[in-house]
Amino acid sequence: MKRILRRIFIILPAVLLQALWLAVLLKWLAPWAAWIHFALSVLAFLFVLYLITKQDEGTYKILWLLVILSFPLPGAALYLIFGNKRTTRPLLKKLNAAGPCLPLSAGDPAAYETLEAENKRLSQTFRLAESLTGFGLKENRSAVYYPLGDEMFPVMLEELQKAERFIFVEYFIVENGRMWDSMVQILARKASEGVDVRVMYDDFGSLSTYSEKNAQQLRRLGIRCVAFNPLFFIKGTLNCRDHRKMLIIDGKVAFSGGVNLADEYINQVERFGHWKDIGFRLTGEAVYSYTRMFVQFWNAFSHDPLPEDFLAQALLDGRDVDSEKQDGYVLSYYDSPLKPDAVSNELFIDLLSQAKEYAWFYTPYLLPGQALLDAFVRAARRGVDVRIILPGIPDKKLVYRMSRSFYPVLVQAGVRIFEYTPGFVHAKASLIDGVVGTVGTVNLDYRSLFLHFENNSVFYRASLLSDLRADYLATQSKCRERTGENLETGLVRWIVDGVLRIFAPLC
Repeated sequence: MKRILRRIFIILPAVLLQALWLAVLLKWLAPWAAWIHFALSVLAFLFVLYLITKQDEGTYKILWLLVILSFPLPGAALYLIFGNKRTTRPLLKKLNAAGPCLPLSAGDPAAYETLEAENKRLSQTFRLAESLTGFGLKENRSAVYYPLGDEMFPVMLEELQKAERFIFVEYFIVENGRMWDSMVQILARKASEGVDVRVMYDDFGSLSTYSEKNAQQLRRLGIRCVAFNPLFFIKGTLNCRDHRKMLIIDGKVAFSGGVNLADEYINQVERFGHWKDIGFRLTGEAVYSYTRMFVQFWNAFSHDPLPEDFLAQALLDGRDVDSEKQDGYVLSYYDSPLKPDAVSNELFIDLLSQAKEYAWFYTPYLLPGQALLDAFVRAARRGVDVRIILPGIPDKKLVYRMSRSFYPVLVQAGVRIFEYTPGFVHAKASLIDGVVGTVGTVNLDYRSLFLHFENNSVFYRASLLSDLRADYLATQSKCRERTGENLETGLVRWIVDGVLRIFAPLC
């Protein structure tokens, strides 16, 4: 709480200055009120035309239309600051200046040849993902699935102990406790041995858990540390958060999934009941994609870029373990709100359209845009077994209520919705017909799908998918199914749900 209050006091003067300037401006313009009202009406009309013709998520456009038509001046100002992707140019400029940093992670031609022979339609999906992200399909050497953060954490510590050249850490939330403190002890020792250790965390995600003072303590231990997109004043990039989660060791091993670096993720402290989260350990050349993701962000948002000779070795490091047996294929990429295409949103829509037998999803929040919602409905209506597992105990009650506002239309279409009664589900995954699936950081809400930087791995015919299926069924057995009989209905509920659906893109 002290960290939050301290940050508020830092931001408050900037906000007050903005408010003061607006008050002075309005007072000075008072004599021309009628003309100003006419001009604002014209501008509001032009804004409406702009939003209608803009290629964007429909629900998001409806929200801004309501705001701008109701409050033309402040509504337009809010849109220009927070709703328009043009305001994210400072981040885009830094990423472009940093360049790709490592050669593009192009797909393996042999992998695409095999996939196209087996499933040409799915091959098109993977090729499109590569064209939009710059990350291609790779042979999967070894991918180990962990149904709980509790099980993945000890393996993370073991792999950290083996580090010889570098350790890259990038997470949305970092908090001192058993998990992070145990890792820091190893990171500090490795740094003293000459291992290059770098840590990046999201400033807003760790607002109440980690501070610049904590980062300085890491630096004194020889660990390079950077906060992504620091929150010092209100700005247009406020909503663009680094929600990615990855630990990369020597370019040979990568960990990812939903697990952040805080004790509730490994059930060492209880928050919202039992914490259900998932992750995976990846080895082989496919790790290079994660190395490239981290390096690009580090070189763009830090003042201590990695040297070129260091980067040249990164690709070779991943190939040291290529003797391992092949286990399907994997494409790992990251989403960016700075690009026109919402890759994960389009990917889920595409996979749902290809599902023949079943499409199962894990998500902590269910606030999809209209296109993704329609994809769920269409899949269920044509006979696909569509299931979604969500939390039984919420971490954010308003978002939980908003998620439930989508239940009636989904259940009516035949989608089966389950709530995890022991506690909170933070897992993010999908499984389509047991052949293709995703595990990563992407929630089924507007922030993850359109506003945040996320990372995701798409697996094809990998044994990890069988483990994901077994875990899904085991988790479902601990859930309560929401059916038409136990859904709340009535006029008041319908009105409340309608209002919540409008404002869902803000949560």
